[in-house]
Amino acid sequence: MDSAQPTTPIAKSNHMTTTRTTFLPRLAALLLAFLAATNIAGAADYALTHANVFNGVDNRIAENVTVLVHEGKITAINGADATIPAGYQVIDCQGNYLLPGLFDVHTHLDNLDQAKRALESGVTTVRSASTPAFQDVTIRELARAGKIPGPDMVAAGVYVTPNLDDSVLADPRLAPLFDGVHSDEQLRALVNINIDRGVDVIKTRGTERAGRADTDPREQVYTEHQLRVVVEEAAKRKVPVMVHAHGDEGARAAVLAGARSIEHGSYLSVETLTLMKARGTWLVPTYVTMDEMNEQKYEAALRLRGRYMVPQLEQVIRNAHALGVKIATGADNYYEPESVNRISVEAEQLVRLGLSNFEALQSATTSSAELLLLQDKTGQISEGFEADMILVPANPLTDITALQDILLVMSNGQLALKRIPFGLE
Repeated sequence: MDSAQPTTPIAKSNHMTTTRTTFLPRLAALLLAFLAATNIAGAADYALTHANVFNGVDNRIAENVTVLVHEGKITAINGADATIPAGYQVIDCQGNYLLPGLFDVHTHLDNLDQAKRALESGVTTVRSASTPAFQDVTIRELARAGKIPGPDMVAAGVYVTPNLDDSVLADPRLAPLFDGVHSDEQLRALVNINIDRGVDVIKTRGTERAGRADTDPREQVYTEHQLRVVVEEAAKRKVPVMVHAHGDEGARAAVLAGARSIEHGSYLSVETLTLMKARGTWLVPTYVTMDEMNEQKYEAALRLRGRYMVPQLEQVIRNAHALGVKIATGADNYYEPESVNRISVEAEQLVRLGLSNFEALQSATTSSAELLLLQDKTGQISEGFEADMILVPANPLTDITALQDILLVMSNGQLALKRIPFGLE
């Protein structure tokens, strides 16, 4: 690891008082105020009738249910003969299967087209795993203001990594970090710049990347001490930390440092997984993206790496499940139109690797909500929860591939996709 230090002193961003360093947070505050003031009022109320419901909590289907949605929230879950209030738009679910919207807790989507594709794949909540210029923060605010139906975004901002590359252009306060992010002072500065810009989570790394032939994903990048600096600085402002780590050494350092989740975890030992279980550290395996290295579009070196690496990750997932490590779903992609890396496929792979359909569905809904500390707001079909729901054509408790055929998406009570009825009316 390059340990060179930048020569420009770096002030701690949360104590800066110059005009240059206070302008951007003030601008962000003005944007939030504008979006709140222009929020879409009077969103439609809906009655979803004749739905077979998996609520995300119980390992069963409730048949022929009517779900009422008012002002973006689920207000009632009744039987088929329930009275529908005046003014509600009725959506006949035609006996299809209604379940909570899916979660992608490791994504790099950074524009509105990608956000739309995420929604149309059934994903109503995402956690960013970094964007180059705080696009995730703005997407979050657009969804909160009702300007777009979603997905709801948990934003990470700029990656806390040794080399920021073009991300230094995202904020003038990042310029002193152009030569690297290694020292305690540099790590604290980057954490605080991110939080000043409004992020909800900090993303940092324990190991190198897997998707580049010139890096070994097992190589540790930050030490346990450096990772603890990041975690403790973020904790001062009540922000959790997610850590990219393929190799066991880097992942173990992250767990010991207090990371909330390990991303990827391709080479985790049973000992490290046992430590994760003891400390409540989550695993986000992003299997679909690791498996993508085996595709022909990748150079030979990566395809060869994938032939060995992917089976290692498969065993990690099996071991984590056996040990009771909490698993959440992330697809680690940009939702480009040519990619099939979707949470629906991740859930299918989790079932193949030993989780029951119920467990895989919970990983993609209620469990991911818990990871993001949103378990009291979304992730289940219950009264008082956000109206984040999807409709699929078959029972996902018996056919997990049903998640790959989305018939309807409702996010924050807004209808984002509706493909039924198929017949002419």
